[in-house]
Amino acid sequence: MPELPEIEVLCKYINRSLRGIPVESVIVKQPKCTNLSQREWNRILKGASIVKSYPQGKWAISATDNEHLLLFNLGMGCDLLLVPQEKLEERKYQFAFLFENDKALRFSFSWFGNVHLVRESDFEGYPPTSKLGRHAYGKEFTLEKFKDLLQGRKGAVKQFLLNQKNIAGIGNAYIHDILFLAKLHPFRAIPTLTEREIEALHKAIVDIFSKSVKLGGAFWEYNIHGRKGRYDAGCLLIGYREGKPCPVCGTSVKKIKTGPTSGFICPKCQKLK
Repeated sequence: MPELPEIEVLCKYINRSLRGIPVESVIVKQPKCTNLSQREWNRILKGASIVKSYPQGKWAISATDNEHLLLFNLGMGCDLLLVPQEKLEERKYQFAFLFENDKALRFSFSWFGNVHLVRESDFEGYPPTSKLGRHAYGKEFTLEKFKDLLQGRKGAVKQFLLNQKNIAGIGNAYIHDILFLAKLHPFRAIPTLTEREIEALHKAIVDIFSKSVKLGGAFWEYNIHGRKGRYDAGCLLIGYREGKPCPVCGTSVKKIKTGPTSGFICPKCQKLK
């Protein structure tokens, strides 16, 4: 499932490859993945161009030159490729943008993906994105703002970080190593965190995501040009490494149940306080 680093990378490549190129047409093969009919998509978007793309958590947002926003959520996975139009039908897909440079952006969703179009003026209250929390990356994700988010919160730190209404973009692929770097147990109660631990947690989020973005995202995801990310299994510290030695102390990594999801911890480095 694509998370924040993969969406950061997606937006970078959309900006690099598609900005300023007019849309020729839109193809909707699976109506349930979008909020408009194919006819409406083409009425609104034909001839319009993307002027910039930016991430908001696990959503990619592309602003157009006719005051609309394209909202992409890749769900549990999506082969999202920029291909020559003559190769569009080479594999099954649910949605596609065709551009006037004879390229097509083809969405082949695995599960739960969405492509929406909204007016810029309606975006603030648009249900799928209106309740997203602060984007967990970039200049706006400062330590002070992170501290403010934690102020007065209750519950376990892992549960808080995975809730997209609190912070947008963190998922199960990266959460284990984030908590490990911060030396925090997934069940650690937020009110018990010290100033130093909050600083360590913020730094862990920034460091993990910065490394993944620099490497083009996770190795199980592809960019729009079909190239895999280079954040591979060797980059993982303890996530999905049950039974392997902790890179700090050598203790065997343990898999534990953390509500609806599993967690991976070092029992020695991440003691529950």
